[in-house]
Amino acid sequence: MGEGDLIPPISTNGKRGYDVIEEFKKVSPLRILEGSQEKGLGAGEMGVIIARAGVGKTACLIHFAFDTLFRNQKLVHISLDDTPEKINSYYDVIFSDLARAMGIGEEAEVRQAVEGNRMILAYLKHSFDVERLRGNLRNLVERAGFDPHTLVLDGIDFEATGRETFEGLKELAAEFRTGIWFSALSHRHIQEVNERGVPYPCHNVDDLFSIILQLQPEEDGVFLRLLKDKECGSSKGVSLLLDPRTFLARP
Repeated sequence: MGEGDLIPPISTNGKRGYDVIEEFKKVSPLRILEGSQEKGLGAGEMGVIIARAGVGKTACLIHFAFDTLFRNQKLVHISLDDTPEKINSYYDVIFSDLARAMGIGEEAEVRQAVEGNRMILAYLKHSFDVERLRGNLRNLVERAGFDPHTLVLDGIDFEATGRETFEGLKELAAEFRTGIWFSALSHRHIQEVNERGVPYPCHNVDDLFSIILQLQPEEDGVFLRLLKDKECGSSKGVSLLLDPRTFLARP
């Protein structure tokens, strides 16, 4: 999110929360956006990370989620494939990796602070639709006072989902003034790419997304590539090398 969103409520080892986010920015996959003025999604905007199965889409989405949580902003993680317990375990593992990489000493203190800003919603067995999500978000805002700054939506099938659903989600993002991060499953045997350089399965809806990223495993490691940035459209050549175990940015 934008630099203006930085707030310093989390403290650890005598550090203010601002220092925590500064340490996180050094290792975050979102470092790929450091040349962008806003450095993330704004209200009403959507972003997507494209990768083949098992490459690390969910891990990267959770790193994106921590960018919100470390700023003491509210996040809703929406899963279409996994139970809340499994998603919570993913966060625990990735937080431990982050704590080591960032040198967080008072790990329990920071963990408690970020967990209070996170909600997990699971829509299993094809139970997801935009109106149901809208109703759940409304309940969170009106009944629980939980007003999300960012949504992470993991597991939506881009191949089987029509454009109208993504248009509805973009309207929802504008209504609740949130940004939404998605994951999209690509396939080795489908090489289709549109004239703007965006590959299948996002090639027909890329105009709805402000930021498009792609994870690609190569001999040197896993590369995160920026395919579209809202400010300059195509962003060919912008890439970041990630650690294949933690999916944190390498120095």
